[in-house]
Amino acid sequence: MLIVNPFATATSPAGRDALAHTLSSRFHLDVEHTTHRGHAGELARRAADDGFDVVLVHGGDGSVNEAVNGLLGPPGTFRPGAPRPRLGVIPGGSANVFARTLGIQADPLAATGQIIELLESGQCRQIGLGHTRDRWFLFNTGMGMDAVVVHAMEDKRHAGKPATPGRYFWTTVTSFLRHAGSTASFTVELPDRDPIPGVRFGFVSNTSPWTYFGDFEIRTNPTTGFDTGLGIFAATSTGVARNLPLAARLLTHRTPAGRHLHRDDDVAWVRFHADEPIDVQMDGDYIGAHASLDFGHRADALAVVAPDQSSTTHSTA
Repeated sequence: MLIVNPFATATSPAGRDALAHTLSSRFHLDVEHTTHRGHAGELARRAADDGFDVVLVHGGDGSVNEAVNGLLGPPGTFRPGAPRPRLGVIPGGSANVFARTLGIQADPLAATGQIIELLESGQCRQIGLGHTRDRWFLFNTGMGMDAVVVHAMEDKRHAGKPATPGRYFWTTVTSFLRHAGSTASFTVELPDRDPIPGVRFGFVSNTSPWTYFGDFEIRTNPTTGFDTGLGIFAATSTGVARNLPLAARLLTHRTPAGRHLHRDDDVAWVRFHADEPIDVQMDGDYIGAHASLDFGHRADALAVVAPDQSSTTHSTA
């Protein structure tokens, strides 16, 4: 099954027709277009129930997240080893973090050719996923400032403004300046460690990079990967003076460090809790305000059509 989000940032009718024609010339293909939020998950669930071998998603990270949640079902009911379709991704969004991290080419038609080669050669990887009690995430989730930025970007996209790297950058800068005096904070709890109070923004990563700025990788937890536990990146300040040096380290691929930063690249679980609900994002989608969230990790949760790990490993300084 090919699930297509026709509203994704980097898709066009001609491009969608071309990749569907290319795929159908090699495989029996059912093409489904999403029409509403959550539809990719509904279609993927149907594909799993109907015994499809592969589900391909042509869309952005949000569509892929929906499809994975449809394929796997709620984390609490997950059955290891149960038969389910493999997942393949043909990028169609603005960031495509998950596809790029897997080593899938950015151009949709080039990615289609790559997926065909991988399917015909039988290449497949098992990857670990992060999750809350009722939802899986692929690469990262966050509470606080990054969720504020995602929320602001979604508002701009709904107003008809495209999600460009430049718009993300300026939205991030203005959000930090606007909320620098905010008193909203939360506590982070980790295994075998004292609680970390007063956190102003925190990320839980399932892999690295955390995101991309155009073609540039941003690595908050450089050694976190699909075969490790979760990465945690928690900062107790949104002050510009403290975060400019941290941003400089991120932009020069140096290991993130700062007196206001708490970071670990391999933990079994993370808990965020606040006195009042705070904005949360998951895989680049705003999911509302929450006062408490528990994050866990499940190894080898998903089979993906992707190059082997050795060909997608990046070195870090």
